[in-house]
Amino acid sequence: MANHKSALKRNRQSLLARARNRVNKTKVKSVVKAVNEAIEQEAVEVAQAALLAAIPVIQRAASKGTLHKKTASRKVSRLTKRVNVFLASVQNAE
Repeated sequence: MANHKSALKRNRQSLLARARNRVNKTKVKSVVKAVNEAIEQEAVEVAQAALLAAIPVIQRAASKGTLHKKTASRKVSRLTKRVNVFLASVQNAE
């Protein structure tokens, strides 16, 4: 355990930041999972709605510093691409 006053404060701050980051990461994982489950269940409108709900959550995590901005951008891009491929396959099947 740290002995200096500044090290004790830094430890307290890091514990709070870790708690905030865990909350944000969990939210991101949940919305990504919702999109993927909608695609697996082949629910077109649910997938689109889940994607529209996921994008701001991912971007918010990046703006708060939980995710790097390029990581967030990559996640959004891959999710969007996955939904678009799914929609194209559903339209071709009809």
